[in-house]
Amino acid sequence: MARCRRHLLLLALFLALAAAAPGRAQSHEEASAVFIDASSHRYLRDQQADGQDASMSLNEVSAAVSVLLGFAAPTSLPAISSSKLNKVLLPNPFDRPRAVFLMQIAGTDASAPSFVSEGSNIFKTRIEGANSADTGLSDTDDLIVIHSDESLDLSRSDYLDNELSSLANWLEGSYQKSSSKLVIPLESGNSLTLLLDKEADMEFVSSLASLLKTIERAIQVHEDFSGVMNPAELLECHFTGIKALENEYGSTEIVKQATEVVQRAVTKSFQSLHEAYKGKIVGLVISTKEASSSLGSIIDAPSSLHISRRLEEASKTKEASVALVRKSLAWITGIILLVSTLIGVCLLMNMPLTRDTLLYSNVKID
Repeated sequence: MARCRRHLLLLALFLALAAAAPGRAQSHEEASAVFIDASSHRYLRDQQADGQDASMSLNEVSAAVSVLLGFAAPTSLPAISSSKLNKVLLPNPFDRPRAVFLMQIAGTDASAPSFVSEGSNIFKTRIEGANSADTGLSDTDDLIVIHSDESLDLSRSDYLDNELSSLANWLEGSYQKSSSKLVIPLESGNSLTLLLDKEADMEFVSSLASLLKTIERAIQVHEDFSGVMNPAELLECHFTGIKALENEYGSTEIVKQATEVVQRAVTKSFQSLHEAYKGKIVGLVISTKEASSSLGSIIDAPSSLHISRRLEEASKTKEASVALVRKSLAWITGIILLVSTLIGVCLLMNMPLTRDTLLYSNVKID
């Protein structure tokens, strides 16, 4: 219970830092968000034409995440906030995805919708500052937080080459090892060329690789729990690559191309998750202008230990089930053999003494 409240408070802190601070001018829209829904299984309402400039407070965004994870919204949520949630979420408390893909893109002037493809089912909103928030989570045993904000290991060339090759294949690009370039084609016909010997370009590539790792790890964990347990899953990725490029190149064409690449990466990520989770997942992309070191993770320690514990419990459950099945089959087989033996003995003892039965019993007849 206490650990879940900590997850809750840290999630609120993450969104609070991503949102504009209360003392800053909110007219500059320092934070924006977009919820992404799948077409096959809808959890979000269609945004009305007059809702293009919708805004939600930190409490309301946090409560929306809690509800999508399958938990109740905090009881302290005011009526007007509940009304806003009703405009975002479909009113079906028994049909929630219990999985949320949360991606924060920090330190960029681009709004969150610019990182989402136009064909997606989305709900756009601004995030207003708030002094405190409460998501209302109450059961940590049903929540798994998955994140992988690991940087590329530059000291191992073979590992780095494999990671870059996998990333290039995922983005339908190419990795040129000899020239240390990563070339990613764009829909416009041009291509984004990243020079890996430059720190800003490498940080952008590291953010893309971290996103890919998060997706792969989430799918693996989800498959491990499939059919055994059904915990709520929160997938979190913190993307700082755009900010690095803006600091290096300013608002140039390369930053626009990088934004297009991130949009493709987000689209491919959600498509992979949608397929693995069979449509039972909702995405949330948050874009903030401020980049702070405090915006790393919504939890203060890697969740691998928590996941390992849950996987160990799931493994023990599987082993117990297998042992029970084997023991049951052994007992059933033994009982069948015993009954068959008794029936055979009874039939043999009651068999009439005739010429045929004596011959059948291998008795020599003179």
